[in-house]
Amino acid sequence: MEIKEFQNVLTSQNIDAYLICNSDYHISEYIPDYFKEICFLTGYTGEGTLLITKEEAFIWVDGRYFIQADIELKGQPIKVMKMGEPGVPTLIEFLKEKLNENSILGFNGKMVSTSLAKDIINNVKVNRFETTEDLVDVFWSNRPDMPYSTLYVLEQFYAGKSYSSKITEVLDKMKEYKADYLIVPELTSQAWLFNLRGNDISHTPVFLGFTVITSKQTTLYIDEKKIDKIVSKYLDENEIQVKPYNDIYQLFAKTTGKTIMIDLGHTNYELYKSIEQGNTIIDTTDPITILKSIKNDSEIKNTKKAQLKDCVTLTKFMYNLKNDYQKGRKMTEISVSDELYEMRKQNKGFVDLSFDTISAWNGNAAMAHYSPTKENCAKIEGSGLLLIDSGAHYLEGTTDITRTFALGNISDEMKNSFTLVLKSHINLAKLRFMKGCKGINLDVIARAPLWQMGLDYNHGTGHGIGYLLSVHEGPNCFRWKSTKSLTEMVELKPGMITSNEPGLYFENKYGIRIESDVLVKEDETNEYGTFYSFDTLTYVPIDLDAINPKLLNSEEKEWLNNYHKKCYELIAPKLTAKEKEWLANYTREI
Repeated sequence: MEIKEFQNVLTSQNIDAYLICNSDYHISEYIPDYFKEICFLTGYTGEGTLLITKEEAFIWVDGRYFIQADIELKGQPIKVMKMGEPGVPTLIEFLKEKLNENSILGFNGKMVSTSLAKDIINNVKVNRFETTEDLVDVFWSNRPDMPYSTLYVLEQFYAGKSYSSKITEVLDKMKEYKADYLIVPELTSQAWLFNLRGNDISHTPVFLGFTVITSKQTTLYIDEKKIDKIVSKYLDENEIQVKPYNDIYQLFAKTTGKTIMIDLGHTNYELYKSIEQGNTIIDTTDPITILKSIKNDSEIKNTKKAQLKDCVTLTKFMYNLKNDYQKGRKMTEISVSDELYEMRKQNKGFVDLSFDTISAWNGNAAMAHYSPTKENCAKIEGSGLLLIDSGAHYLEGTTDITRTFALGNISDEMKNSFTLVLKSHINLAKLRFMKGCKGINLDVIARAPLWQMGLDYNHGTGHGIGYLLSVHEGPNCFRWKSTKSLTEMVELKPGMITSNEPGLYFENKYGIRIESDVLVKEDETNEYGTFYSFDTLTYVPIDLDAINPKLLNSEEKEWLNNYHKKCYELIAPKLTAKEKEWLANYTREI
């Protein structure tokens, strides 16, 4: 629809500005189609926050989406606000400047986080906040249905711990806070706690629900049509009560004087308003978030199996890609993406992709989260770099792998850029660090080779990875900039799995990213303290055709040679004779 139509509604209802977040009722990163209001209004498919006034429209996007937003919103009356860039105000700063005590600001309270709503309320002086009506719904005549999927039980062989064991740990954490209630809106936390999975969000095997925990009862608020006989029996056996999804908003209608733990960053404002009156609110990351970030022994063992399956598949894909290019076969970003998907589907235990594959040729790879479509994808022809960022969910775990492949005679500039990214990747992969270090302490180690050359990338160096849950799952991560969520300030602990993915991006030219998943492990304890290091889980060749060996020092060459040696040892037994011969060449020492 035209933004102008929406502005006419604002005028008719005397609303000065309306805020739309890329969110659902659980403030999720990945959201069902039903909630993609920004895409419906603008055609923009990335993440962002949209503000529409009676005369103008603005969208705030982070560095991952700068180029994508410029392209997808070109020609539209929407100004792209590039967060963190010089002269670009934050959303709060902008609202303070644009609105006054006579202004009316509207937003759907179920799709805005309490953290953001309170930030606005505490800092922006307006006449009134309209927080109930979803104005977008008035226009969206063919809006997708609310997501519906049947739940299934993740057997303890894969999960590693039973529900009863997990709930005991959660209740112990509640006692530390002297909390009467723990409310969990976050979807991956609920799925992990119950050892249940669903398919309400594409490529993220979770289900829409709210969980309320007390010392005596755990209650799951969910559409009961999603529960079949098997899951119903499982819930009964574990004494988990089930209530209708929307009943959560009436839970505290007559209850006061309670101490409630809840993560306001993942709590919609409408839910917060329903529980705050007369109760004490403890705003904290739910304890499940930390518990599930530290993988248990079974999860680690299984994840390594999932990684091996995926690494074999990616290596075979690389073999096919290189040979198809040499033979002059016609390829597009979509055709190679589809081929990789079909190869993954053949693996035992495959559940789904862990996200839409990023298959980006040359200039398209400069968009960190580019996603091709059949109607709009590039032909792979001539020479250049193909970036493939992909992953899969298996019953044994979740993967996220990026490799950038050289096809044809790439330029010296491309090789030098690729090698700088490799140096950054190696810096982090081989690091030993003290117990107590956080993501914000280590991110700069990865960026050092790029910063030395006056270069950088506009995204974090790594994110946590769930176990058959979200491929982006905190709180562990690598970032150098402090944010309000402060996830980069979480201590890294053995058992945490995080991606290692530095990159370089040159608009309209090419993009490079090298990503492997790493596991924190204890390395050594001596008189100076305890040291940790990373166990690399991903073993797929790093394309030697794209490297300038002269830019690598002896330690970096040694790391790369050892890495490729292990690639060959793990992958070669799963290959044909021709593939094995090819792999020997692409894992040769330099």
